[in-house]
Amino acid sequence: MTISFGSKLQTNWDWRAAFNFMFGGSGSALLLMMAIFAAPQAAPLALALVALVLVGFGLLMVWLEIGRPWRFLHVFFHPQTSWMTREGSVGTVLFPVTIAGALMHSVMLLAFAAVLGFVFLYCQARILKAAAGIPAWREPAIVPLIISTGLVEGTAIAMMFFQGMNSAALWMPGLFTLFIAARLWMWFAYRDALARGKAPAGTLQALTKMHREFIIAGCIVPLLCVLMTFAFELGSWGTFLGGAVALISGWRLKYAIVVKASFKQGYGIGKLRKGRPIIKPPVRRAGDPIQL
Repeated sequence: MTISFGSKLQTNWDWRAAFNFMFGGSGSALLLMMAIFAAPQAAPLALALVALVLVGFGLLMVWLEIGRPWRFLHVFFHPQTSWMTREGSVGTVLFPVTIAGALMHSVMLLAFAAVLGFVFLYCQARILKAAAGIPAWREPAIVPLIISTGLVEGTAIAMMFFQGMNSAALWMPGLFTLFIAARLWMWFAYRDALARGKAPAGTLQALTKMHREFIIAGCIVPLLCVLMTFAFELGSWGTFLGGAVALISGWRLKYAIVVKASFKQGYGIGKLRKGRPIIKPPVRRAGDPIQL
C-alpha cells in the first residue's frame, strides 16, 4: 500500500490561463480549418478576423495573469527550452500573416497562416505536457487530446460560418464527425493513462465529474444534430446547435483540466515491510584499498 500526501490544487494558473487554451486553441485551429473549407479560394476576411480575435483574447488573458504584466517580453527569451516562448513567437508572426492574407485574398498567405495556427495549437499542448509537477498536464496523452479538441472547435466554428453563408459542402459534417470521434478516443486514452499512473485522487474525481457531461454534450448531442440535419432536413439549425454544443463542451473540458484537475504531484511512501533492515557486507571491487 502506498501512502500519498501533499497533493494540493495548484493556484499559479487560474481561469485566465484556461481562457488562453480555450479561446487560443479554438482560434488557431480555426485558421487551419477555414483554409481547408475555403480551398481552393481564400478564406473570408470576417472568418479570419474571428480567428485572430479568439487567439488575441486568449493571449490577453495570459498577459493579465502575469504578476508583472510589463515583463511579458521575458517570454521571448528562451525559445530553445520553453514552449511558451515558441507559442508567443508563433503568435507574433501569425497575426500579420493572417491579416495580410485576408486583405490581399492570398491563398498562399492564408495557407501559411493555417500552418502557423496548427503550430500554435501544438505549442499549447506541449506547454501543458512540460509541467512535470502536475500529473494531469504532464501525461503524454494530453497532447493529442488538446489538439483533437482544438480541431473540433475550429471545425465547429468554420462549419457554422459556411452554413450561414449557404456555402457548406456535404463533406464538412463528415470531417466534423471524424474529429468528434477522435476527441472521444483521446479522452478515454487520457483518463485511462491517468488512472494507470495513479494520478492524485482530486484529479481523477474532477475528471469523473465531467465524464458523463462530456460524453453527452461533447459527442452524442453534436453527432445527433448533424445526423438529424440530413434525416429531417432541419436546414442550418442542426448544424448550428451541434457546432455550438461541441464548441462549448471543448471549452469546458480544457477549463476542467487546467483549473479543476490540476492537482500537484505530492509525496508518497512505498509499501512498508515488517522486521529489521538486513545489513549486507560491502561490495569489494578491483583496485579498492585493503581495509583491515
